[in-house]
Amino acid sequence: MSDHHHPQGEGNLKVAFFLNLIFTIIEIAGGLYTNSLAILSDALHDLGDSLSLGLAWYFQKLSKRGRSGKFTYGYKRFSLLGAIINSIVLVVGSVFILSKAIPGLFSPEETNVQGMLFLAILGIIVNGAAVMKLRNGHSLNEKVVSLHLWEDVLGWVAVLIGSIVMMFFDAPFIDPLLSVLISVYVLYNVYKNIRKSMLIILQGIPEEVDMEQIKLKLSRLNFVTDIHDCHIWSMDGEYNILTIHLKLDKDYLLSELVAIKTSVHHQLRDEAINHITVELEGRDEKCSMQNC
Repeated sequence: MSDHHHPQGEGNLKVAFFLNLIFTIIEIAGGLYTNSLAILSDALHDLGDSLSLGLAWYFQKLSKRGRSGKFTYGYKRFSLLGAIINSIVLVVGSVFILSKAIPGLFSPEETNVQGMLFLAILGIIVNGAAVMKLRNGHSLNEKVVSLHLWEDVLGWVAVLIGSIVMMFFDAPFIDPLLSVLISVYVLYNVYKNIRKSMLIILQGIPEEVDMEQIKLKLSRLNFVTDIHDCHIWSMDGEYNILTIHLKLDKDYLLSELVAIKTSVHHQLRDEAINHITVELEGRDEKCSMQNC
């Protein structure tokens, strides 16, 4: 039940940010040169990703700060803020891409297929390197960014296949079609990440935590007669918090309560809980919050 720190996360995001930014510049120039809507669309996508990566890097660094008078739980949730901003940027970028790609299906333009092939190979290498840096990320922020970069790799694989097909067949519609397919795939995955982020913001029970299992474990303690006012939520998708009220079978001495709290923590040692606050109540003590 200890807190987990992952100092490599900040460095991973830094490397991914500079890789993505440099390649975005190359991609914009290459998209204009090849007259490829798919590449230009992905360049816009990557430009948004560069902004998102920069924010993620900053928020990841900020989230490592300790507690303060203003933020008593520390800055962990700032990492979540970076994940939400990343998702919003992807939604806006994908909608813009679709607004350009769908009309292009009906009036496709010729593209420089050889240039597309070269950029696709380069894109797979650069984005793949960034994914390798973030593949072991633990925070939701790193996971969302890693998902973005995986989508870019898959997108470039699609561009690579499309460019090979267009080298042998006169099918210019493949370029805008790839843009549409990539954008729809991105929107689907962003929806899943936004849903998870909103669950955390609204303080829903984390998916990896079983409230009933926790109550069952604590009810087995011979000194517990009632469990109520249970609250479990997550700070950032990784650091989970539990507050709970336990009514005791009799009135204990203050010195005995230490052992009781230790037993509670020991009982929950295998649960995905990082921070536990226990309120102990005497046998005849009345509590106004018996609502769970």
